Amino acid sequence: MSTAVLPPDFLWGFATASYQIEGAPHQDGRGPSIWDTFCKIPGKIADGSSGDVACDSYNKSADDIALLKQTGAKAYRFSLSWSRVIPLGGREDPVNEKGLGFYVKFVDDLLAAGITPLVTLFHWDLPDNLDKRYGGLLNKKEFVADYTNYARVVFKAMGSKVKHWITFNEPWCSSILGYSTGLFAPGHTSDRSKSKVGDSSREPWIVGHNLLLAHGSAVKVYRDEFKSKDGGEIGITLNGDWVYPWDAEDPKDVEACERKLEFSIGWFADPVYFGHYPASMVSQLGDRLPTWTEEEKALVKGSNDFYGMNHYTANYIKHRTGTPEPEDFLGNLESLYENKKGEIIGPDTQSFWLKPNPLGFRKLMKWISDRYGKPTIYVTENGTSLKGENDLPVEKILEDDFRLKYYQDYTQAMADAVSKDGVDCRGYMAWSLLDNFEWAEGYETRFGVTYVDYAGGQKRYPKKSAKEIHKCFDALIKKA
Repeated sequence: MSTAVLPPDFLWGFATASYQIEGAPHQDGRGPSIWDTFCKIPGKIADGSSGDVACDSYNKSADDIALLKQTGAKAYRFSLSWSRVIPLGGREDPVNEKGLGFYVKFVDDLLAAGITPLVTLFHWDLPDNLDKRYGGLLNKKEFVADYTNYARVVFKAMGSKVKHWITFNEPWCSSILGYSTGLFAPGHTSDRSKSKVGDSSREPWIVGHNLLLAHGSAVKVYRDEFKSKDGGEIGITLNGDWVYPWDAEDPKDVEACERKLEFSIGWFADPVYFGHYPASMVSQLGDRLPTWTEEEKALVKGSNDFYGMNHYTANYIKHRTGTPEPEDFLGNLESLYENKKGEIIGPDTQSFWLKPNPLGFRKLMKWISDRYGKPTIYVTENGTSLKGENDLPVEKILEDDFRLKYYQDYTQAMADAVSKDGVDCRGYMAWSLLDNFEWAEGYETRFGVTYVDYAGGQKRYPKKSAKEIHKCFDALIKKA
């Protein structure tokens, strides 16, 4: 039986991202993002689709709020489309009042429904014009200045209403998938069969550094100009999987586990909490990893009011010997789904990379809490796809027992991290409110607690998980 251990004001709800749900790419003056451009390149998206319509949430925001109310959610994390707010993206470019006004009204409508907004400023959809104008995320001076301006425009428009801000979602993905493997927009990679441009050995580390500086700069603006009157908090959201040694008896596999966490989480969190990159990264990457000026260090160190945690799965880690490849971004190791004894990390889902392992969630929460001095944590994404879900008849899709069990197991693991490991966790956002455009996987993979009928006018049908997830929190949250 679950024991109520989460604080009475614990925020639970759901998360989405602008390009994955909004559609309406040209409506009311929105400009193109790098994802609009990337989706047009043949072969980049599994089913050849795009976010042109997606869930049509730009025109169905009232439906989404009704859904949230139906589930009993206390909070909703969503992201803003920068190119909807400033279509050309830059600090000298005009603000699109219609686009900005859409988000201001949406926040007002959420608050009127008793739902707390958590706003992500950047969830991968950079204005395409900035990529074309000066190389986007690769250009430190221009990108940091333009992002800071965009953040200020948004803080000014709704800082008095929004109390929880996230600067960037998963900078690891923007850096590695966007500039090393080329699987995500803008698709840079050293592999010339996939892209004419890119240097996988250097570009991702430059991009990661620039994202950290933009984060620090936006946080400084918020703290200097808005926080005292608006009273909100701001942080960055980082993705990370838990790690188990492939051979628990091999100290090199145990050591490789720590290195994997440093290359994925420490890459961004160490500068934010300590003011420097992990030693393991400096050692492997040498001069390819940018160095910190004193000014940059001061900007980024201490720039989190909370830690935003995105988490889905775990891996077995096997060390590698010899010199790492120049393109290596894992830390000279293999990330596997089966260990030396033949044990599988968790059951299969539709996503090749995701195999549920709830204990790993608890262990990672403790690792983050211990390493970074017990920060306040908001779980900003957690959820699962289901193997073959898209091929099932609708009535079977709505009976998503596998997803519901995932949420039951993972919320209990989170509660254990709080009650048994002393982790300070204040919120949990399930991914996702809606089935949506799953990036390079297109619409073949569904993550929603709500079925979206893409062929039937984007009509929404709540699955069992949408109707029952509230029971997890009813049991785990202390009564005020």
